[in-house]
Amino acid sequence: MTDLKLLALDEDDLQVISAHMQDAVVRVGDMGFAKSDARFACIMNRYVWEKGVNAGNRRAGNGERRRCALHFDHVRDIASTGINLEAQDGILELLSIGFSPDDAPAGTTMLTFAGGGTIRLKVDCLEARMRDLGASWAAKATPSHSFDDD
Repeated sequence: MTDLKLLALDEDDLQVISAHMQDAVVRVGDMGFAKSDARFACIMNRYVWEKGVNAGNRRAGNGERRRCALHFDHVRDIASTGINLEAQDGILELLSIGFSPDDAPAGTTMLTFAGGGTIRLKVDCLEARMRDLGASWAAKATPSHSFDDD
């Protein structure tokens, strides 16, 4: 399988990256903000949804994971809630990535994690890049989500 490389310069592009990154897992220690470079970056293990889904149905087996780099440029500030940044070995599961414009093209990029954790990136403009870093391996399980009927 060819390594995936994606670039997002608008909200539609970011939705594509978000779909590919859904259920990626990341160590807290593998995320960082380089203020002098105005960049937030992380290394994640993403679930390979594009290979694990066939015509809307899950394929047999547990699918695959791949090591992946994700970074955002033009980041002015960063804030987080519901994440213990001291727990460098803590594991987070990414649910979605979204963007809300403030004073276009500036806005806030939000990474939402399972359990209610969020990272908010104040950006001068949206620019995100995602890139696979190597071979895949067998996933231990296929991610699934339950939806409450409230």
